[in-house]
Amino acid sequence: MQYYIETEPGVKLFVEDIGSGTPVVLVHGWPLNHQMFEYQVTHLPKYGYRCISIDLRGYGQSDNPWEGYTYDRMADDIRVVLDTLRLTGVRLIGFSMGGAVVLHYAARHRGCRLSQLLLLSAAAPKFARGVDYPYGMPVSAIDQLLAGVYTDRPQTVASFGENFFAKPVSPAFRQWFQSLNLSPSNHGTAGGVLMLRNEDLRPDLPLIQVPTVIFHGVLDQICPYDLARLMHQGIRGSQLLTFEHSGHAIFYDELELFNQRLLQVLGGR
Repeated sequence: MQYYIETEPGVKLFVEDIGSGTPVVLVHGWPLNHQMFEYQVTHLPKYGYRCISIDLRGYGQSDNPWEGYTYDRMADDIRVVLDTLRLTGVRLIGFSMGGAVVLHYAARHRGCRLSQLLLLSAAAPKFARGVDYPYGMPVSAIDQLLAGVYTDRPQTVASFGENFFAKPVSPAFRQWFQSLNLSPSNHGTAGGVLMLRNEDLRPDLPLIQVPTVIFHGVLDQICPYDLARLMHQGIRGSQLLTFEHSGHAIFYDELELFNQRLLQVLGGR
């Protein structure tokens, strides 16, 4: 089932809803869309999970408004989706930028409607390096990424995508993955970069009150493993699952192991 949910006047988000049972809500990373979770959504419904995949504003098949590319607004968009669908006991999953969005949702909305938070290679608690924060990506590199979005978006996102995987992927898979990276609007793509560069979620960490599991690859070149350690230290009672042979593409680099651990965390087997 596919539908659009209006999250504010004139802005509708695309939602794909597959399966029945315990709701699992999936939020993609930059500059992807909901289809990145293909190799999870294919299996989870077999184990009694209802997979609800969201395209964030400006991405995939969602609307492309001029404004609203902030963690506050995107967290509020998710709140409207969960409220509209009247979901309870939600397992909220976010990857990379989507991980930052769902982390902020859990803090800003006090875990409303959630029973579990899963952070996959999350771009949190802060993506950009700073004077008091020697982790993440240098601001100069983020600015270069933004400039590339405005001048040669296809090549920029292709180069960025090369750093996703810790193992070789087939040319056909690479082509498919690039098509996902080009699915958002140029404006939405740039808005995501600005959000990653400018926002700081460190104050959110002690506010997380729902059971949280962090999935992170040791070989991650985009969101270094240090970010996982910081989240684990800052989120009370959180669990950190380390993937020794995975890069940023934790959802694919060790696909069988990832899906197995995901089901274990969700309680599927």
